Amino acid sequence: MFLNKLNTFIFQYIRFIEMVGVLMRIFSFSLVSWMGPESPFMFVWAFNTADAVILSWCAILKKDNAYTLLNVFWVMVGIVGMFRASTLSFLDVKSAWLHFFAQVMALFGQ
Repeated sequence: MFLNKLNTFIFQYIRFIEMVGVLMRIFSFSLVSWMGPESPFMFVWAFNTADAVILSWCAILKKDNAYTLLNVFWVMVGIVGMFRASTLSFLDVKSAWLHFFAQVMALFGQ
């Protein structure tokens, strides 16, 4: 029910919400262009992923397959970008997942 109300709200103001998403994307890429290597990459990736979620949602509501695919792709790229911009290494994440899996197996194996 909440999702239906939210979708109705978004669809009512979809042009404005899409413009906000587009301006967010322009801002994030402009920031990287201006600042170069000194850019706050985690912020840029998080901001870019947020605008991709906004634009994906709007494209899904409009049933626009091309823009849905494009923006969902940017969400996935953003998730990878945030992971790479973080201080976590692949081995840290792998070891955390293995530890979690071992704990779950121990919990349910009894």
